[in-house]
Amino acid sequence: MKKFKPRSGFTVLAHKLALDPNATTNRHLHSHGGGARAAYNWAVAYITAVWWQRKAEQSYGVPEEQLTEWRSWSLSSLRKAFNEDKHTNARFAGWWEENSKEAYNTGLAGASAAFDNYAKSKSGKRKGAKMGVPRFKSKRKARLSCRFTTGTIRIEPDGRHITLPRIGTVRLHENRADLRALIDAGNMRILSATACLDRGRWFVSLQVEQKHQLVKVARPDAAVGIDLGIKTLAVLADSDGVLSEEPNPRHLDRARKQLRRASRVVSRRRGPDRRTGQQPSKRWEKANQVRSKIHHRVANLREDTLHKMTTRLASEYGTIVVEDLNVAGMGRNRRLSRRVADAAFGEIRRQLAYKTRRHGTRLVVADRWYPSSKTCSRCGVVKAKLPLSVRVFGCDNCGLVLDRDANAGRNLVALAARTTGTGVAGDLDLAKAESKPRGADRKTRTTRPRRKAGTGRAGGTIPSPRAGKETGDRQQATRTQLALW
Repeated sequence: MKKFKPRSGFTVLAHKLALDPNATTNRHLHSHGGGARAAYNWAVAYITAVWWQRKAEQSYGVPEEQLTEWRSWSLSSLRKAFNEDKHTNARFAGWWEENSKEAYNTGLAGASAAFDNYAKSKSGKRKGAKMGVPRFKSKRKARLSCRFTTGTIRIEPDGRHITLPRIGTVRLHENRADLRALIDAGNMRILSATACLDRGRWFVSLQVEQKHQLVKVARPDAAVGIDLGIKTLAVLADSDGVLSEEPNPRHLDRARKQLRRASRVVSRRRGPDRRTGQQPSKRWEKANQVRSKIHHRVANLREDTLHKMTTRLASEYGTIVVEDLNVAGMGRNRRLSRRVADAAFGEIRRQLAYKTRRHGTRLVVADRWYPSSKTCSRCGVVKAKLPLSVRVFGCDNCGLVLDRDANAGRNLVALAARTTGTGVAGDLDLAKAESKPRGADRKTRTTRPRRKAGTGRAGGTIPSPRAGKETGDRQQATRTQLALW
């Protein structure tokens, strides 16, 4: 499929709008989301049925040329097969006409992409973790969503309603007359609309082609280095030498008392049981809604905090320097995983990436192994080791004593002057590499991989006399991490 290219001077953006549907519209939206899920499950069964059939035939000794033919999972093939089957299939024959064709196309497109990603992952053409075979979507857990690409999609002249195919006119939660004015002026064109149920509320995301208008930032020649953390969400060091901090609100910690109380109420109710087919009671559903409301409020508060911080930074500085953190690895630390997830380091970088492009500024991503915390921001000497428990950086060469996060922020902002201007991670005009102490070019690893001692290694079966002391020191440092961060 040919990739869409916006017109010159235009860019593709998305506007997420909250909906206030009435009872009838809410039923139609749920029906379209359920239709997309049913079409997805049909496609998974349609493709995998042949796989199991071929496996059974091979076990019976059927020759390769006589095996059942493979079924294509391209979107056009799935759409053609579904259109032929929906008239006679008892699962769809009674209600498929109630929804728009876009509902079923959404599910088929998702299944096609899932099988394509699985095939590329298995053959090594797709980066990242290995993907498994696509599985069925549960009616209880699946996220309801439907994407409209054809039909009537428009924001009404009053700015308070939006019209979607087959669903009709739906009231918006807020007045978006500004978007209607852009459409009337020819500066914006709606490409598609995706309705989804998120956190118990319906939203519609409009993918638009909008005229690109650069807004000049307040300090285009200034740069800022951002060191993210848990105790303090972000330590900011700009090129003028000013240090500032963004406090970590810790929304989840503040709501844990309410969550514990709500979870105890839910546990005392009769909930669903997939093994026995037991349906949840009305009191369980009511208590679960109360608990979900607390989670939704925490998510909304976190999203609001991050958007305000990243918007302010992107509209003030011409260059922003951040670290390429291994957020997934940090989340595997059982003592800090909840705090890391609540801080949402990956979301901060994602927002800065598209907001800097929107303002025409530069985002520099430091290499993951750049020793920002272990390097002295005054003389440049790199420490061999800097445990996480040490919160104050002290340089043995020049005598600098500074908070480790502030020292890292200054090193990051200094990195902006050494980049080529592309903003790509690792694209640096570095000086000639000098010899460093052992471990200086890699961050300190808090845990060591387990290695089975062999008989050929000296001391393989006899523990070191200092092993107990070193182990105790590492455990003590781990216990103090939570209090120090």
